[in-house]
Amino acid sequence: MPDLSYSCLSILFFAAVLAGFVDAIAGGGGIITVPALLAVGFPPHLALGTNKLQASFGSFTATLNYRRGRLLRFRELILGIAFTAMGAFAGTTTVQVMSADSLKHIIPVLLVIIFVYVLCNPELGTTHKPHRMAPWLFYLVFGCLIGFYDGFFGPGTGSIWTIVFVLWLGFDLKKATAHTKALNFTSNIVALVTFIAGGHVVVFAGVTMGVGQMLGAYAGSHLVLNRGTRFVRMFFLCVVAITIAKLLWSTYC
Repeated sequence: MPDLSYSCLSILFFAAVLAGFVDAIAGGGGIITVPALLAVGFPPHLALGTNKLQASFGSFTATLNYRRGRLLRFRELILGIAFTAMGAFAGTTTVQVMSADSLKHIIPVLLVIIFVYVLCNPELGTTHKPHRMAPWLFYLVFGCLIGFYDGFFGPGTGSIWTIVFVLWLGFDLKKATAHTKALNFTSNIVALVTFIAGGHVVVFAGVTMGVGQMLGAYAGSHLVLNRGTRFVRMFFLCVVAITIAKLLWSTYC
């Protein structure tokens, strides 16, 4: 059993507050919470499972705020939720029987492409545009793929969802961020149930972090609702850059 002393729980709580804030705006909270869990002595599978528990609190809070702010409608997300759940179940089941190391070399490259593309297109996501793919096909393809990835590995999921919403459904960055949180919550819950079934969740630590996640997610989602898409774009680029640096450091250093 990992150390659950007051000092360790305090570290995890404040890491979750920061992660919830960041994740509600641009995704990437996992690059804060998973290293924090590993740093206080959680084995990898327990860290991944407990991370899904605490992340569910944050993604739920952000989703609820975005729903209240009229940035998303759940009726439009039924297919996305269904296919994301299927992908997340497959990914979480797979990661419990094999290593996720193979993705460590692929994801940084994908995130670099996303970062450069957004950086070189300053008007990307500033306005709503017609979609380039039928929504049912979009959710079938990306729901299964990104849901699987989130259940299997996770870092950068929010950034990937946001950019595909902008590119293929023509969303602006604020609406893309809101829809990203709803699908993040879906994959978090499905992955969490699968991790619980496998005995890979420390409930007390996850709930403690979950309270921090809710506080951070509430603040972050309100900031998105009250600021323009250019602010979201700037924050998105910063988070993607940090995620790339973190993945490269943990993979090659």
